Amino acid sequence: MLGVFTLLSLGSMVALVPPPDVHPVRCRHCCDHLEPPEGSGDQPPTLGFNHVPEVRTYINMTILKGDKGERGDRGTSGKAGLEGPPGSRGPMGSKGSKGQAGLPGDPCKVQYSAFSVGRRKSLHSVESYQALVFDTVFVNLHDHFNMFDGKFLCRVPGIYFFNVNIHTWNFKETYLHIMHNEREQAIVYAQPSDRSIMQSQSLMLHLEPKDEVWIRLYKRQRENAIYSDDVDVYITFNGYIITGSQEGH
Repeated sequence: MLGVFTLLSLGSMVALVPPPDVHPVRCRHCCDHLEPPEGSGDQPPTLGFNHVPEVRTYINMTILKGDKGERGDRGTSGKAGLEGPPGSRGPMGSKGSKGQAGLPGDPCKVQYSAFSVGRRKSLHSVESYQALVFDTVFVNLHDHFNMFDGKFLCRVPGIYFFNVNIHTWNFKETYLHIMHNEREQAIVYAQPSDRSIMQSQSLMLHLEPKDEVWIRLYKRQRENAIYSDDVDVYITFNGYIITGSQEGH
């Protein structure tokens, strides 16, 4: 009997001894979640996690911000952008101060032409026509009237007024024409009489540049003459422009 009990006891002791490759399980207490005591060799509890959490370092850059640096060089200008739509009209500004007077302008383009001449000598007809030449100047604007040949030369185109006054000779015929270039335009005529008289003729002509107007004494077929003397002026020829062609008449 004693021998059987001894065998059973030995068998139980053998059963309670753990195999050499199995680590004994420690009992868990309420403080097992804390760090194991130093030198125990135990691993810290994982609290149900199968791996250790990854630790990432975060650096607050605002703490590392340095002082403001110096201003850099100006960069090159960029390309001009597309033109935008026009804006709305702004309010009217205040009236500005009066400016300085400008420089004088060009002289007026309107041109004038006028003449008035006289003759102090009598004239008798000859075998050919004669141009009446004058020896006294009252007005000769810009020298448009030629005193050497007795002709007015048009330099300003337009409409002109002309007038001639003569004194007849006793018992002689008076026969003259106002000429436009070589064309007879108006006559100055008086029949022979025992009394001398003043005769006059007027007209208007449209002239172009280089046109000529003059007085022609008729050639001798009958006694034809005009009278004047050195004391008084009996013979006059006058003309002036009324309106220039460039002014639209």
